[in-house]
Amino acid sequence: MKAIVPVEVIERRICLIRGQKVILDSDLAELYGVTTKRLNEQVKRNKSRFPEDFMFQLSAEEKAEVVANCDHLSKLKFSPVPPFAFTEHGAIMAAGVLNSQRAVAASIYVVRVFVRLREILSAHKELARKLNELEGKITHHDAAIRTLVDAIKQLMKQPEPKKKKIGFILREQRPKYKAARKTRVRFENHRKAKSKVI
Repeated sequence: MKAIVPVEVIERRICLIRGQKVILDSDLAELYGVTTKRLNEQVKRNKSRFPEDFMFQLSAEEKAEVVANCDHLSKLKFSPVPPFAFTEHGAIMAAGVLNSQRAVAASIYVVRVFVRLREILSAHKELARKLNELEGKITHHDAAIRTLVDAIKQLMKQPEPKKKKIGFILREQRPKYKAARKTRVRFENHRKAKSKVI
């Protein structure tokens, strides 16, 4: 089935406002092949079908920010009425209240784009979670490596050599060799004994 509007065009029209992915009423009306006035009339007639989580009106600050960030919305700058923003469910509901073939066909592509963006966002969240996990592991490993390197440095340090004392060192007097004295005494005793015998 040939796309009524290229998916890339729809992706560029989706904005992030109040933490939700939304498409503004002028962009949605263009995709559905109706005027913005007609879209807003049908939405007002079926107000009960559009709760706050399906559609909301932008504040003046949000409008100014959207106009500044999106070039294709520069015509909203001079509009006295703040635009409506439709979430994924609101875009589907708008196609239902417009009740035209083009709106129904285009809503399918709008939903596909919202689903694709949700998948991309969840992939980014998973990637961010894994990066945080790796960062924690790296921090833990860095601390362990630092501890190991410090321990190796301590082992590599050479012990400080003993410092020599300044000045003269008195050596202790050694006792004389006792065996030599005993031998001398025996020798003298032996001589005395011989002289007595003779």
